[in-house]
Amino acid sequence: MKAAVFATRNHKEIVRDPLTLLFGIALPVLLMVLFSAMQKNMPFALYEIDTLTPGVIVFSFSFLTLFSGMLLGKDKSTSFLMRIFASPMTAADYVIGYVLPLLPIAVLQISVCILAALFLGLSLDLSVLFMGIVLIVISLLYIGFGLLLGTIFTDKQVGGIFAIFVTVTTWLSGTWFQLDMIGGAFQSIAQLLPFVHAVDAARAVLSGHYEDVLLSLAIVVGYTALTFIIAILVFKGKMQE
Repeated sequence: MKAAVFATRNHKEIVRDPLTLLFGIALPVLLMVLFSAMQKNMPFALYEIDTLTPGVIVFSFSFLTLFSGMLLGKDKSTSFLMRIFASPMTAADYVIGYVLPLLPIAVLQISVCILAALFLGLSLDLSVLFMGIVLIVISLLYIGFGLLLGTIFTDKQVGGIFAIFVTVTTWLSGTWFQLDMIGGAFQSIAQLLPFVHAVDAARAVLSGHYEDVLLSLAIVVGYTALTFIIAILVFKGKMQE
């Protein structure tokens, strides 16, 4: 209940900047349209809508990292958290309060991107619904990274780190190209991180290869749990300070 009340306040803070929210939803759709148009002039299948859609949606979750990180970082910078630390809320309550208002944004990102993909030729079947469910789980990974960054850095620092985060996670996720096109150490490093597994899980669900989902999704869930645990521990340390 306490976390829900705190989440309501955070929702109001997030929607105060509608342009950033709109950008986080419109940019992925624009990229989807652009790369889909490029595919029509390519002699090989690199940006087919079935493989492009899951990757673009996972890419859109990077903005969840920005939203959560900047919100938490701003609360630190304005001493808002210091004033409410006197409440009986635990560190977990605070973290949940930041997560809850971001989940509807994730659902909106998923829905808008899928709708755009349908107009671009994506077939509507149960696999699309299952992919949406898997993507909601994946969105928690990016929210967790944002909370961790916001706990450690200020809102201005998070804004700068975001550019690096988007670049690294996008290149290592295989969103725009297959990692085996580069191979070597680059592919090995990418396989150790959760981002390529997030894209692989979403693509496997959409293609109906459900047997390939479990391992990739388990890696994503493991990283998500670890990220939230670290964020809560660091947040608890900030409370004690």
